[in-house]
Amino acid sequence: MTNRLKLFAGLSNLPLSKKISAYIKVPLAQAELSRFSDGEIFVQINENIRGADVFIIQSTNPPAENLMELLLMIDAAKRASARRITAVLPYYGYARADRKDQPRVSISAKLVANLITTAGPDRILTMDLHASQIQGFFDIPSDHLYSNRVFNAYFSKLVDGPLVVVAPDVGSVKMVRTFAKDMDASLAIVDKRRPSPNQSEVINIVGEVEGKTAIIRDDMVDTAGTLTRAAQALKERGAKAVLACCTHPVLSGKALESIEKSPITKLVVADTISVEAKKLPNKIEVLSMAEVFGEAITRIHSEESVSILFD
Repeated sequence: MTNRLKLFAGLSNLPLSKKISAYIKVPLAQAELSRFSDGEIFVQINENIRGADVFIIQSTNPPAENLMELLLMIDAAKRASARRITAVLPYYGYARADRKDQPRVSISAKLVANLITTAGPDRILTMDLHASQIQGFFDIPSDHLYSNRVFNAYFSKLVDGPLVVVAPDVGSVKMVRTFAKDMDASLAIVDKRRPSPNQSEVINIVGEVEGKTAIIRDDMVDTAGTLTRAAQALKERGAKAVLACCTHPVLSGKALESIEKSPITKLVVADTISVEAKKLPNKIEVLSMAEVFGEAITRIHSEESVSILFD
């Protein structure tokens, strides 16, 4: 049955796709992804996948062509008579607008879920959604993986002494509480205000941080405004050192410059978004999630439980 597992990679994150392929010992299947002269995407699968269990790995971070590429790859696999199609989304983009919290705004997280579902996959596999309830936006089965186990293993070997894990906002408290429990650390929360998108102001820090090593835990780092302001506030309140871990390294705008100038001594991110083209400062370290995704893909293919990966 193993030879009927077909692993396809979109162009958004080839390094992670290759690592997953190496981990599960299944080569990437052959597909052509090219552009017409006007920029339109052309997708053709170059091998027989009739009756196969197909997994398509593609993060949907900007540019929007990454999302379009995923939709076309799903459609091509469906029309090629794949038995089952699983869309593997290491990073689910457009997830920050997950509710109508202002007048006349779009809910992009739901719209993108509708687009992907309409394309025709049988299952979704993703990691550290911006809001866990986005799973409910899909009308097909979805598996939501967590990166905590990888980050926990890393920081357990790195940090000694009193430790506090910091939630950068109220929305991330549930994820951060789990991380803090596994690290046997106390919990603090940053009370912030967001006057406009990609801007934030730290109002207060709830919890004891003085004399402790602080780890800021978040699902993503975009412009790094929230992260660096929180780090500055923690240092001003007596934190011994400030570390951070964020799953998805969006790193847009002046994020790298802001992180380099900030009090953060180390920022650890996952490889759910490819950062090979960016010149990362030495204080940023990338950990691979290939093993987590590889285990999930193997278990889905063999009809085993994936819930063990949530522990």
